[in-house]
Amino acid sequence: MENVTVLGAGSWGTALALVLAGNNHDTLVWTHRGEQADEINIHHTNQKYLPNIQLPEKLVATSNLEEAIHHSDIMVVAVPTKAIREVCGSMEQFLKDKKLFVHVSKGIEPDSLMRISEILSESLSPDIVEEIVVLSGPSHAEEVVLHHPTTITAACSNLDAAEKVQDLFMNNYFRVYTNDDVVGVELGGALKNVIALAAGISDGLDYGDNAKAALITRGLAEITRLGVKMGGNPFTFAGLTGMGDLIATCTSVHSRNWKAGNMLGKGLKLDEVLSQIGMVVEGVRTTKAAHQLSERYDVPMPITTALFEILFNEKEPKVAVDELMIRMKKREIDLY
Repeated sequence: MENVTVLGAGSWGTALALVLAGNNHDTLVWTHRGEQADEINIHHTNQKYLPNIQLPEKLVATSNLEEAIHHSDIMVVAVPTKAIREVCGSMEQFLKDKKLFVHVSKGIEPDSLMRISEILSESLSPDIVEEIVVLSGPSHAEEVVLHHPTTITAACSNLDAAEKVQDLFMNNYFRVYTNDDVVGVELGGALKNVIALAAGISDGLDYGDNAKAALITRGLAEITRLGVKMGGNPFTFAGLTGMGDLIATCTSVHSRNWKAGNMLGKGLKLDEVLSQIGMVVEGVRTTKAAHQLSERYDVPMPITTALFEILFNEKEPKVAVDELMIRMKKREIDLY
């Protein structure tokens, strides 16, 4: 049994805390909202993020960051990408000994164009970082809490650290593989949210299965093009954290990114969509970063570019789709 701290009490952080607690690890969840910690501790629920789910009494929450940091030497970082620097800055004063950091968010920081492991490495002193492991793959929190079979990947250049995380989480409904391709795993997890927004727009326009199948496959092609250019292994993008996560996110009603895209396709404006969803839609911020990466690395990403125009330049979704369809003809298969 290990002591584990989960930083972030959203749907995914709470679901992973349930997996850890179910594996008999002493698990403490940190949230910056005291009322949310009280709800978890007193009522054993987290209604905003996981409605109608009863949490085990042994799962404890706190809003005291110092208490959360001192609880364990394993930090599961489950806060949105935009909050990671702030959380790192807040907790560094309490970090005295080396800890294993496991990040489970999926995004790329616009402008700096850093992956999450790079943000953590830059934000935390190397004196207090044992290793940084990525945990990613096709995994809706709503299904994990129901113990539906789920399979994901722990990635680290140090496979011993990845295997430690594998051992922490793995059980009869939550299977974990290992991978040493951190770049590929992080990029696949982040960029699939961009394509999921596009898939949602297609569904919102009632374009049907042909269009969605094309978006998923051509979306995977441009994710792989960029990922390989940035140093990722092309086989990673055909695995759980590439194709697997892309399929799950583009086809599920649980996906916030798909929901956001669907609402955009039906004619709502971005501000209205984000207000109605009420939770972080990582794909919006990642679309800006992906567009910047495509320009930096000179990699054509037509679906990403079209989505960027819809989100940030108010192009009509149908116009963007028409422009995608009449682009110059080309071969299907790229050589990476």
